[in-house]
Formats: sequence, C-alpha cells, structure tokens
Amino acid sequence: MPTLVADASALVSLGIVADDDPDPLGLCYAQYDVVVPTAVVEELQEIASYDDAHGRAATTVLDRTGEFGTRSVALDAEFPLDDGENAAVTLANDIDAALFLCDEFNQLGLIHASLADTRLVTTPTLLSVFVRTDQLSVADARRLLDTISDARSWGANSYVQRARSLLEES
Repeated sequence: MPTLVADASALVSLGIVADDDPDPLGLCYAQYDVVVPTAVVEELQEIASYDDAHGRAATTVLDRTGEFGTRSVALDAEFPLDDGENAAVTLANDIDAALFLCDEFNQLGLIHASLADTRLVTTPTLLSVFVRTDQLSVADARRLLDTISDARSWGANSYVQRARSLLEES
C-alpha cells in the first residue's frame, strides 16, 4: 500500500462532510498507509478546539487516530511555513512517501520544490483519483468538492475551479 503523508489542512478538508456523504477520509485510509507527524496531530488538536466546521472536521480526524500512523521529526528551522507543513514535508522526504497531501494552495510551489521524490496532491486531486479508481462516482466527488469548498472558502480558488471543471468533464 503506498504511503501518504498528510498535513492538517488536507485532513481537515477530508473530515468536512455531511452525514450522508461518502467518507473521503475513510477512502484515504483504505487506499493509503497514512502517516502524519506529531506536529500535525498537535495542529489538529488546536483546530478541534474551535466550534465551527473546521473544528468538527479536526475532531472527526482525531476520533480516527487509530487509522493512521504518527511519527516525530526534527523541524527545519529555515523552512518558511508553519510547524505542521514543515514537519510533514520533512517526514515525507525522510520516509520516501509516495504522496504528500496538502491543501495550502498559496504555498504549493514552495512545498512542491521542498519535496524530494514525493508527489504533491491536494484534496481536489485526491477526489479525482478516487473517481478514476472507481472508489467514488463523479457525482459524489462533485458533491464532496462542493461541500469541502464551501466550508473551506475555496469558491474563488482557481486551482479548485479547475479541478471542478475536470470533474464536470468526466
């Protein structure tokens, strides 16, 4: 099973679903050996303290900690992102993860450049992978992307709009 390292932003995105939606977080855990640095768990705990959609999503992820592994890594003091992304990039490089799941859209170039042999994916990309591998229907992927996009305020994000248009072409 391929190893996927995730940061807090992407796990929160996957945790934002309505009760009747398919479970993208469960699909991720079923398809990948998910590993996160302890710094990401700490970020999730902080996010979970808020009484909003992000807090509820972080709580959903934390309630399923048995489905992913955690590792401690040393932080790169020179890395210009927060501790979670710093630790996740370091971990992905240290364990030669196949994928790095991250939704920090404003920093994707920096993150991509910081990864050695790990492929950078975002939640919209992961949803499209689930469609291509028959884990999700196109309609379910569109609905999930809309739900996540609304909760994460991604409406104006050109990257997400492009992912949505690709799903519409499917």
